Amino acid sequence: MLMQIADLIGKVKSIVITGQCIGGTTASLSALFLLCHLLSLSVYPPMSVLCITFGSPLVGNEALHRSIRRQRWGENFCHVVSKHDIMPRLLLAEIVNHIPHIQALLQFWHCCMASPHLPVAGLSSQVSNDLKHILFHSVLKDLELLTQADDPSESLFWPFGSYVFCCQEGAICVENVASIMKMMHLMMATGSPNQSIEDHLKYGDYVAKVSRQFLQARNFEEGIPDSSYEAGVALALQSSDLTDKEPVAVMAKECLQMAQHSDKPNLNAANLAIKLSKIVPYRAEIEWYKACCDEADDQMGYYDSFKLTGASRREGRVNINRHRLAQFWNSVIHMLESNKLPHDFDRRGKWVNASHFYKLLVEPLDIADYYRTGMHRERGHYIEHGRERRYEVFDKWWREKSVPEEENKRSKFASLTQDSCFWAKVEEAKEWLDNVR
Repeated sequence: MLMQIADLIGKVKSIVITGQCIGGTTASLSALFLLCHLLSLSVYPPMSVLCITFGSPLVGNEALHRSIRRQRWGENFCHVVSKHDIMPRLLLAEIVNHIPHIQALLQFWHCCMASPHLPVAGLSSQVSNDLKHILFHSVLKDLELLTQADDPSESLFWPFGSYVFCCQEGAICVENVASIMKMMHLMMATGSPNQSIEDHLKYGDYVAKVSRQFLQARNFEEGIPDSSYEAGVALALQSSDLTDKEPVAVMAKECLQMAQHSDKPNLNAANLAIKLSKIVPYRAEIEWYKACCDEADDQMGYYDSFKLTGASRREGRVNINRHRLAQFWNSVIHMLESNKLPHDFDRRGKWVNASHFYKLLVEPLDIADYYRTGMHRERGHYIEHGRERRYEVFDKWWREKSVPEEENKRSKFASLTQDSCFWAKVEEAKEWLDNVR
């Protein structure tokens, strides 16, 4: 495969990898391999990679899902899932006791695909009713339990990329993980054991119908919604073919609304930018304190001044601002790790630079406070036993930054000690010398 990729580089602008069923899994893994390989080569202009799967089992767990989001590869994957197809849902259920049934089912599908001229309904009669019912009800039961769980991350498999759910009425696209799992359950719940087997063989028909129906006008039974958002939800609900199936229709509508409301990373980032502007006075006051200490006649510098005179009113004010800034940046990290911010948030120049400047400005004060209060005698030295996790996160952001080189030219960073742990190393060396003496 590497030789084939090498031959294509510079000759083509894009590669599309596709597959159905187990072939879809192979397509996803091949696309991931290709993306990783192209990343290591730093090819410019970058080659576009698109993976489209049809009725593919899930690939990977939550860790893989997060890694793909972090690399901004989610848009490279489109998974088409038919309304009742059991195959994409299999790995969300406990299948250990059903391996023989699944093997028989895969063999049946293979025979059907090898004989595309035969009617699907006729071929499905070759599969025993017991096998259909066992698999259908087992998967449906486990899917329901999973969608009701407080923590879906307990699932061994997590979806990634975009999921296109298709049926006779059209198709809807969902990216939110919880919504994908919920829609998988709701759509399958409206089907039957026979449909869950036969639907896996109808992707060609669905894709052809969706292409035609996309151009047709839709009708709103209850009048045109007041907002474009409600109109979008109504259209998506019609495309899922669940509008006339109560109470599933109500739950499906809530699921689609959840996908819109719970996954607003760009809006969250915009709100954070507003909050960042509001904490500027706290940072400015610490900058002013540093400037005053640097210009003082005693030439102690702001590290020694904060460490030796921390009980004064001025240092007390700085200490309060230090805690306020820590609270803000801890909340930023929590939101990012909870997938509430854009997947490339930690690579955006604005936030990489802001976090780096915060670290250079404030961490020396944290070190001063740590040694002033004697915490090093209780826990050990700062770098190994006292450093806050947020600084380690910001170190990683800075190492992996994708900020243009011109933005890295001399700035206010230059007035700060570029190693924010410099004073911690000084304290360790000082203690070591005292012990030697």
